Amino acid sequence: MHESPLPSKRRGDPPLTSVRNNPVANMSEAKIHPTAIVDPDAQIGADVEIGPFSIIPQASIGERTIVQSHVVIEGDVAIGTGNFIGHGTIIGAPPQDVSFSPERKTKVEIGHDNVIREYCTIHRGSPDGSATKIGDKNFLMAGAHIGHNCLIGNNIVIANNCLLAGHVRVDDGAFLGGGSTFHQFMHIGRLVMVQGSSGFGKDLPPFVIAAERNFVFGVNVIGLRRAGFNAHDREEIKAAFKLVYMSGLNIGQAIEKAATMNFGVPAREFLDFVTNARKRGICPLKRGGTKSS
Repeated sequence: MHESPLPSKRRGDPPLTSVRNNPVANMSEAKIHPTAIVDPDAQIGADVEIGPFSIIPQASIGERTIVQSHVVIEGDVAIGTGNFIGHGTIIGAPPQDVSFSPERKTKVEIGHDNVIREYCTIHRGSPDGSATKIGDKNFLMAGAHIGHNCLIGNNIVIANNCLLAGHVRVDDGAFLGGGSTFHQFMHIGRLVMVQGSSGFGKDLPPFVIAAERNFVFGVNVIGLRRAGFNAHDREEIKAAFKLVYMSGLNIGQAIEKAATMNFGVPAREFLDFVTNARKRGICPLKRGGTKSS
């Protein structure tokens, strides 16, 4: 299950400092370029760097975060410790949702140790009280767009110019290839590997390789090995994959048969995802293209 990031403070971190309440201490601990505009009520941690012409409102920025030049932060944004935010990035802009009302109180929450490269855009939530959330140790390459209410887990790579529409969920360890697009409300499972320049409108179960337009090609065996899955678990995941995609059974029949079989936790994660897929269902297998062996 995706865990909400805790961007404001970790145990043992030094306290955040308000520019208004303690301007001398804040300026001595943070390196803020004289052309940057920082709201007096912004909460800035120790050893933060804010580059030229960046605009920081009443945001919370944890210690050791680097904000390069021409970064714009809008609205209610909480950023954890040790992040890198590249030139021209925009975080917290209103969602691209025609039903959005500016009176709604929504936000962006970003965890710790993320790399967000130049010109990424991360929009705040759309429904009142909601948030767009990014976890820890993610790598967003240049030009990536994270739409409103996306839930991004941990240790995820989102390559250049990927476009995630609203409410997309990405689970831990996924790799989204450059220039790929993802329809609103879809769910990308753990350790999914997406080929660049692809497009998806259906859910992608965990551990699969996906490419082209809404196609799955097999199991991400190399990714499983790198993540420490043992040979037994890898074989069970492949067996569950074949049951769902290659047995000739429909999804309901495959899940019913799986319930009678003795699968371990990783294979069950795959099967549970398929069982709980949204209305549009999961991406189908491209026949003749399996890479699961």
